[in-house]
Amino acid sequence: MTTSNTILSPGSSALITGASRGLGRALALALAQRGVRLALVARGRDELEKVVAEVRALGGEAHAIVADIGDKQAVHPIAGEAAALLGPIDVLFNNASTLGPTPLRLLLDTECEDLEQVLAVNLVGPFRLTKLIAGGMALRGRGVVVHVSSDAAVEPYPRWGAYSVAKAGLDHLSRIWAAELEGTGVRVLAVDPGEMDTVMHAAAIPEADPATLADPAEVARRVLSMIDDPARAPSGRRLLASSWEVL
Repeated sequence: MTTSNTILSPGSSALITGASRGLGRALALALAQRGVRLALVARGRDELEKVVAEVRALGGEAHAIVADIGDKQAVHPIAGEAAALLGPIDVLFNNASTLGPTPLRLLLDTECEDLEQVLAVNLVGPFRLTKLIAGGMALRGRGVVVHVSSDAAVEPYPRWGAYSVAKAGLDHLSRIWAAELEGTGVRVLAVDPGEMDTVMHAAAIPEADPATLADPAEVARRVLSMIDDPARAPSGRRLLASSWEVL
């Protein structure tokens, strides 16, 4: 599929949270190759600046925004700085996530404060950022919001309680956003990337064999293909990267 008529055409803009590693980094590099201008958000400056340098080495435009999406006071500045750097945002990737304390704990052993922090990063933060950006998308009649989900949103894995509850909420938040934005030209997708070879996965399941896990670069390629294909990936749909065929 050609990309010249898609929202991810050269010169368009994207905001990615959790952009310093894993899927966020892979999305940034894949988008840079398409000429998409990027605002990249993460908590760690050093790792984030490395990704910015990688994008620029590809000839792309990227800007680092060091912030914590789980901090209520940080969300307005994120949106404002991204708009100042890039203008209106065409695609928002709510990718940043936290597992909470590791090793992962049973719900009976989970502190209330830890649950609150996971919800703040994985659910409330994406709500706040989408609220700030999706309205402008609707006024312009175009835009895509991607919420990065997980199989833990639909499977009751022991010890994944806080993360699972947050991702389940994010899935349904995506469906509600899609219903409320129907007819505006804004698509909202929940994407389950599957098990990837990332630092987060290693923290959660240190015994996992990396050779059995998906490459974030391949997952990113599939996510961009979903954005390119509104017929197969309509607003409100929960999509599995593992079963997505890139045409």
